[in-house]
Amino acid sequence: NISMEFGPRRATVDRQAADMEQQLNRPTWSRQIEFTLAGIGCAVGLGNVWRFPYLCYRSGGGAFLVPYLFMLVVLGIPLLYMELTVGQYTRRGPVHALAIVCPLLKGVGMASVAISFIMCTYYNVVITWALYYLFSSFQAPLPWQSCNNTWNTPNCTSHATNSSYSSTASQEFFKYRMLEQTSGVGETGTIRWELFLILILAWILIYFCIFKGVKSTGKVVYFTALFPYVILIALLINNARLPGAIDGITFFIVPEWDKLLTVEVWVNAAAQIFNSIGIGFGSLMAMSSYNSFNNNVLKDTLSISIINSLTSILAGFVIFSAFGYMSHLQGIPVSDLAVDGPGLVYIVYPQAFANMPVPQLWAVMFFFMLLCLGLDSEFAMVEVLVTSLMDEFYQKLTNIFKSKELCVLAICAIAFLLGIPCIMQVGIYVFQLMDHYTAIVSIMFLAFFEVIAICWIYGVTRLSDNLQEMTGNRANIFFRLCWLIVAPGLITVILIFSIIQFKPACYEDYVFPPWAQRVGWVIALASIIWIPLGAIHTLWVLPGSFMQVTNFYYLLFFFPNKDIGALKTGQIQTRVTECVCENIRLFKAPALFDHIPANPTQL
Repeated sequence: NISMEFGPRRATVDRQAADMEQQLNRPTWSRQIEFTLAGIGCAVGLGNVWRFPYLCYRSGGGAFLVPYLFMLVVLGIPLLYMELTVGQYTRRGPVHALAIVCPLLKGVGMASVAISFIMCTYYNVVITWALYYLFSSFQAPLPWQSCNNTWNTPNCTSHATNSSYSSTASQEFFKYRMLEQTSGVGETGTIRWELFLILILAWILIYFCIFKGVKSTGKVVYFTALFPYVILIALLINNARLPGAIDGITFFIVPEWDKLLTVEVWVNAAAQIFNSIGIGFGSLMAMSSYNSFNNNVLKDTLSISIINSLTSILAGFVIFSAFGYMSHLQGIPVSDLAVDGPGLVYIVYPQAFANMPVPQLWAVMFFFMLLCLGLDSEFAMVEVLVTSLMDEFYQKLTNIFKSKELCVLAICAIAFLLGIPCIMQVGIYVFQLMDHYTAIVSIMFLAFFEVIAICWIYGVTRLSDNLQEMTGNRANIFFRLCWLIVAPGLITVILIFSIIQFKPACYEDYVFPPWAQRVGWVIALASIIWIPLGAIHTLWVLPGSFMQVTNFYYLLFFFPNKDIGALKTGQIQTRVTECVCENIRLFKAPALFDHIPANPTQL
């Protein structure tokens, strides 16, 4: 238990026994394939459809695949392997897992939970938009197919254009029909009641996906993780037959090698791998804690990361084949159609459907695919909070709610209430502000400290020992080098570059005012602040003076492969080591340090 992990004298025997019993009775996936599918569903999300193709276009087309695949091999796969190993070995969510491997940086686990919860409150709004478009797709003609609607302006045009004075029918449907968008963040407007009801529906779907834990999630992912591929392939076959499709695909894959000489392209590739797989969000670590102890972690790591990247490339072909068709019809360059973010799937691509044969069919298929992609990622983020709360407050929560199902319902209800600002008329600005300061700013700091905690303080040798205890094989030299040198170095470069190149949040041409930017930093700090708070708490509760405790961690950091007994020096009290050892035993992590004696006071 977090509140007593550093002070075993304050813990009762009953509380320790309950925690041990909970761990022994921890549910596991019915079949291991269910975890693999859940991991694929968590990693493969809307970013694969709306972010990766745009980055390819902006970063040299096919040339972007070189840094992208390089970062997948040296950054994505090793760090996912690291997270799955820690989650499976400790059999805990990110809060307790990080508290076990590195008590000083246990706040990294708390920050993972905080960032996942913040994201789930606004990410479900994207699912709400997908449901709104899905329901609208059953109309004939499609409501964004023409400008003959009550919400259209005199500047509306049914075709894409280079002019900044006109807007397309699909743009006006998104802005003036669905969002009823205000002029800025200072003008809040009213609640969009249609979106309010659909948001309730979205949270009902999420609840029934996860209310039974891995038992219900494991059944849902058979459909939500696999069916999007059926739709993607069907869309690709349809788009490839359209005139001009080959021009769009050529634009997507033809390399511009000179772009590889810019640092920004390599940083974008690393950031895309990082955010797409979900390193630092805690979702995959939480789900891996329900694996059987001897599961082959490497097999799951390779399956999740490789399929995630192949899906991004497949989505790129689907998107740009449609762009080529639109370019052919309207006589404008493909470069004028490519946009980033929600605009790609809710403005540009719906416009392509309007010009296809049987547009309702393809619109329904596409937005149903977005729904499946969003659901997988959303319930993975909610599961992080559920897992962490059940790890920490299992007895209290079961006493209050009587069952886990009611506890999950309460979490979904709270997240729903916090998401209401995003479905007001000002909602798109709230969404953009939260996404910018959570998914872009916070996650880089979080990832940096997670790698420091696990790869350097906990140590590569101990992590390899954990793997050997679970699977019988230690990590090979490639993974050990990536954990020790390559990954920390790359994340440091990305973090520094992100700070240097940081730009205030904006939406299209609208730049948020200073007071809104300050609110954004408060949102960012809501997750980052747990890292220093966790370190302060650790230093406060451990016995001994501040210098004695910091000296203990200094030796642990710079001599990570030494036995814990060798860390005893004249400056370190026995009681400090005793508390750490007791914390290790409490969570059943016997390989955390080598050669822990039966009586810690003998150290």
